Amino acid sequence: MNPPTTVIVLAAGVASRFIGAGHKLAQPLDDDGDAGAVLSVTLRNAIASRLPVLVVTTAELAPLARHQVAARDVMILPPLRIRGMGDSIAAGVAARADSAGWLVLPGDMPRVRPTTLQQVAQALQTHAVAYAQHRGRRGHPVGFAAELFSELVALTGDEGARRLVARYAAQAVDVDDPGVLIDIDTVQDLAALRATKGVSNSAAGWPPLR
Repeated sequence: MNPPTTVIVLAAGVASRFIGAGHKLAQPLDDDGDAGAVLSVTLRNAIASRLPVLVVTTAELAPLARHQVAARDVMILPPLRIRGMGDSIAAGVAARADSAGWLVLPGDMPRVRPTTLQQVAQALQTHAVAYAQHRGRRGHPVGFAAELFSELVALTGDEGARRLVARYAAQAVDVDDPGVLIDIDTVQDLAALRATKGVSNSAAGWPPLR
């Protein structure tokens, strides 16, 4: 029997739209810092799903990731290998090749609930592709079954996995979780998330894999 579906947390991007001091994933999620950094909260939620977690990240953010997961579950990509989301997905899938499937979760989505990850993982038992959907809007995570391994490990650059989502009949998993639509691209996004305690009017929607 294959191991359970693995949550691949993507944390290797350069965050070019976040014009502020330091990387966006290292920013405190709340004003007083009690919640921890953005990446830390994302990882805590992923771990709470009780699914295996792999963080694909950079040397800069690796120490932050290791506060939440074991060193063996932190994959550091050298700068020359980071050309886009596709490279990160391919590296993560290849590193957990024996998984029953993979959930792709961007590190800048700290409001995705553990139960949402479980629901999308369950959908992969009967579908090649599944994604979380809240009130008719598609979001993250997006899951891929083991049968798509060879195509996932061939991804490169900024393509992400949108081509695969378009090619296969993707199953929407309706969840009562607005966090599937909320990511942090800019300083303003982070400020809005802090102010609304997780409910943002500028939530990100489809496509699910940028």
